Amino acid sequence: MSVDPRQPVLVGIGSCMQREDDLTRSQEPMDLMLQAVQLAARDAVGVNGAQLLKGLNQIAVPKGRWRYRNPAGEIARIIGADAASTVLASVGVLQQFLIGDACRQIAAGEIESALVVGADAGHRIACAKKRGQRATERQQEEDTPDVSLEPAEELLHPAELRAGIRMPIALYAILESAWRAKNGWTLDHHRQHLGVMYQRFSELAAGNPQAWRRQAFSAEQISEASDRNPMQAFPYTRLHCTHWNVDQSAALLLCSAGKAQALGIDPAGWIYASASTESNHMLSVSARSDLATSIGARLAGRAALEGAGLSSSQIDWMELYSCFPIAVQCHAQALGLEWRQDVTRNARRDLTVTGGMPFAGGPFNNYVLQATCRMAELIRQDSALQDKSRHGLVSSVSGVLTKHGFGVWSSQPPANGFAFKDVSLDTAQQTVAKVVLEDFHGLAVVAGYTVLHDKEQAPSALVLADTANGGRALARSSDPALIDRVQHSEFCGATIAMHGTLFSAA
Repeated sequence: MSVDPRQPVLVGIGSCMQREDDLTRSQEPMDLMLQAVQLAARDAVGVNGAQLLKGLNQIAVPKGRWRYRNPAGEIARIIGADAASTVLASVGVLQQFLIGDACRQIAAGEIESALVVGADAGHRIACAKKRGQRATERQQEEDTPDVSLEPAEELLHPAELRAGIRMPIALYAILESAWRAKNGWTLDHHRQHLGVMYQRFSELAAGNPQAWRRQAFSAEQISEASDRNPMQAFPYTRLHCTHWNVDQSAALLLCSAGKAQALGIDPAGWIYASASTESNHMLSVSARSDLATSIGARLAGRAALEGAGLSSSQIDWMELYSCFPIAVQCHAQALGLEWRQDVTRNARRDLTVTGGMPFAGGPFNNYVLQATCRMAELIRQDSALQDKSRHGLVSSVSGVLTKHGFGVWSSQPPANGFAFKDVSLDTAQQTVAKVVLEDFHGLAVVAGYTVLHDKEQAPSALVLADTANGGRALARSSDPALIDRVQHSEFCGATIAMHGTLFSAA
């Protein structure tokens, strides 16, 4: 088979996790990253792993909950990659960007090889906190990476901060309510839909050797609040939410087909990068005119399929980002997919290969690397058994569902070569933003809402509402009767009275 020597190929994958409660024995994130790198080097069949690592042109790391200043530089020193440039990407930079940009540089002939690696040790942090300790890390070199990537804009609008929003779950839950209302679902139907979808995710996680939770849950166990599965932000219980208290790492070794051939890497293990697309247009949740639709996801998703020369029906495996259910549903919609379970006709399209972030584990700012490793495993396994091309798609989210990335991988080289596209400008041109009012008094119509549950304080309702003059406003209520009402009947579309940061029934 003739392959363009500049075609980017994934030649080595490595992922690992630890479940150690004893801090004296648990490994820190750097150790987990190095483990994943060595596994990826061994996975590149037919080559001397040390030779492959020493010749790397670039090492990129997405930032986790650790304090290393230049982790890529530390990795480069340990593996002997003296000429590798180093990259550190902050939270808010799409994880898919690090993968896609490495492939773009390879396809352009700018570099021949790259390593994308990351880790987070949330379980280690949680264990230390329970004991009143701190999960310390050994001192690293105090240099800085060659490239530091930061998001261009702040994640939260000042009005969202003023309303007391600190964690993204509140905004994701508001988007979820708007999605439910737009679909015309009742609260009961919506609860059942999310439960059945995530039940299937848990079943897939049970069969994934790298999953953190290898236990299947019923739809009722997932969607019904309980002592072990408390409500977090209505309608999300704990089992609807990403599980980031995990110790997991992953590494991806990428190079050009020409480099892979020169190194003697067995082509049977190559996974071809077909397309990588992204939308980086930032818009706060409060300013989005349509809370239930994402223009950026639609444009980036469509561009990924078109770039790979495929339709969604030709994608054999999907891994849609699953920090919260609305992210999965948003990307499914963007790709023209509809997830449903029909027992009679057995019509179901799985939207994850890992089992999703609540069950497989959602290592902070690193999950896309884990998912890409799992996708590569499945493509390899199936293409080895059947003489036909196999394709997988992995999606990425950042900035509370405002940034979107899609990567398409194949067992055969893409007919038109690797495609990279940034649709941020197109997204911005097609996006209509609303003015967010920080101190609104008057009547408004609820566009989306949630009820925040915190074990440290009483529940509070949070609404995002449309004002008569076309603006948006956020407000809270701690009225128990109102909170009970909005959790048992649809509140989107209701008229309320807003009094600055507070609201009441009109």
